[in-house]
Amino acid sequence: MELFNSILGTLNDFMWGYILIAGLVGLGLYFSLRTKFVQFRYIAEMGRLLTDKTTISAKGKRGISSFQAFTISTASRVGTGNLAGVATAIAGGGPGAVFWMWLIALLGGATSFIESTLAQIYKVNDGKDGFRGGPAYYMEKGLNARWMGILFAIIITFCFGLVFNSVQSNTISLAMEGAYSFDRLTTGIILAVLTAVIIFGGIKRIASVTQILVPIMAILYIILALYILITNITLLPDMFAIIFESAFGLREVVSGGVGAAIMMGIKRGLFSNEAGMGSAPNAAASAGVTHPVKQGLIQTLGVFTDTLIICTATAFMIILSDQYTTGIDGIQLTQAALSFHVGDWADTFVAVAIFLFAFSSVIGNYYYGETNIEFIKYSPVALFIYRLAVIGMVIFGAVVKLDVVWGLADLFMGLMAVINLIAITLLTKIALAALKDYRAQKKEGKDPVFYSNSIKGLKGIECWDEKPGTESRDR
Repeated sequence: MELFNSILGTLNDFMWGYILIAGLVGLGLYFSLRTKFVQFRYIAEMGRLLTDKTTISAKGKRGISSFQAFTISTASRVGTGNLAGVATAIAGGGPGAVFWMWLIALLGGATSFIESTLAQIYKVNDGKDGFRGGPAYYMEKGLNARWMGILFAIIITFCFGLVFNSVQSNTISLAMEGAYSFDRLTTGIILAVLTAVIIFGGIKRIASVTQILVPIMAILYIILALYILITNITLLPDMFAIIFESAFGLREVVSGGVGAAIMMGIKRGLFSNEAGMGSAPNAAASAGVTHPVKQGLIQTLGVFTDTLIICTATAFMIILSDQYTTGIDGIQLTQAALSFHVGDWADTFVAVAIFLFAFSSVIGNYYYGETNIEFIKYSPVALFIYRLAVIGMVIFGAVVKLDVVWGLADLFMGLMAVINLIAITLLTKIALAALKDYRAQKKEGKDPVFYSNSIKGLKGIECWDEKPGTESRDR
């Protein structure tokens, strides 16, 4: 196992040190400039679109709503990354890692807009619950590169359905062990049973469960964070000072200094908000909306909700407690920080909170794998085997060491991001044309409606009809 961890560490150091940091930051800035900072200009529109009604198909079926698609993707984003991931970032990179998490979220909002808009444009009818899509689909239809789509589909299925779900169950089992000395294998078995009940119920059940769990758990957690911030308000200036000083190496907090802060902040920021990774577009494609840009904006809101609100809440509680200097890591650091602020009952609160956060992520992660298996080839047998593998990895993750599951997660999410970033860069002009079309219709006072001939020369479109009596156009 030590040799395995060493190989993982070498691969991750190369990928994150030489490729992904520059790619995520550089392309995030590029997409921000090309969209004229859509992630900031359309904040009010994002909130309004959450209540947008779903479209109804010609067969009379109502698809997944914008809000449900938002909660499915948020369920995957909001999980261990918000509690355990932030803790590992601060433990390994110091408080400065928080600044780099903020930066990757602010720039990543534009990246998320591009990939989610493309997912809507190239989505397909799934014949059951509405629509499905994502990077594999826009790679095949937009780039005419099915091989690339299959490669991505295999990696995301393994990454989210198996590796990331082992991270979730690992964190839950550690939290339960810390709070109640609960046996980790027993926790894993219970989680596996609950997961089986949900994933054999289909996407509609996934949507209904996450629609309830995500808002409740996020609100409760934020309320507790606000209470802690208010009671420690006089310490906030010092806290912000140490974050910025650590971010730029002005104050040495951990070995590695500014380099460790940047790498840990961006790695854990990506794990948490997934902007550019190619995961959220799978949920974005499932929504029944009148225009692709609507889901692009809603998924951008998801990035901000995850990192700028929930991750920041965890970071502030940890930094204000000063527990990150004690050598504790992962979910146990978050538990120690909360106990410092509100007493020993915090162990129980974190155990319950991480169960809700992480279990909802298991549900969302599973869906990403399912939709990509169906991209390769619809097979009831393959789906059944995949579901059994998901359940097995939930049990495996509950008992394995923390560094193993996080090392695997870093490797596979890095591979996903590299492939997806290449694809969306090549397809940027399509997303920009869709934004131009949306903006033009909004100026005319319309509720924007997209057609396959809204963009000149657009090919590979299945779910968007042509506008009657018009020629293809590029607004």
